[in-house]
Amino acid sequence: MSHHEPHAATQPRTGRATGMRGCVHASECSSDRPGHGLHAMQLRLATATPSKWLDAIVTSIDADGFATVATLAGGARRVWHHDAFAGALQVGDPVGVHGVYGVLAAGGLRFSVAEA
Repeated sequence: MSHHEPHAATQPRTGRATGMRGCVHASECSSDRPGHGLHAMQLRLATATPSKWLDAIVTSIDADGFATVATLAGGARRVWHHDAFAGALQVGDPVGVHGVYGVLAAGGLRFSVAEA
């Protein structure tokens, strides 16, 4: 088992969603908290449970990293990613959202997301 170093102390940065703070520059982030880096085990578990994926369409996205998706089953989800999805999402894009493990799939890209 590998040794996991604790996060360095950060100044609280209040955001619109609880717990979504800390990283100032996404390119330097090494966190594996929801909405940050995609952990290998998170991806593996999402891949191993295909029945939990929800097909959806992006209905809104903003520069703060919040996206709203409308599921084809009739619901809506608001998710957050600290790097604003690296500019890869556009309104109208088809995506998949894993209902258990917090992964958003857009084409060949995978993002860790936090429910907002």
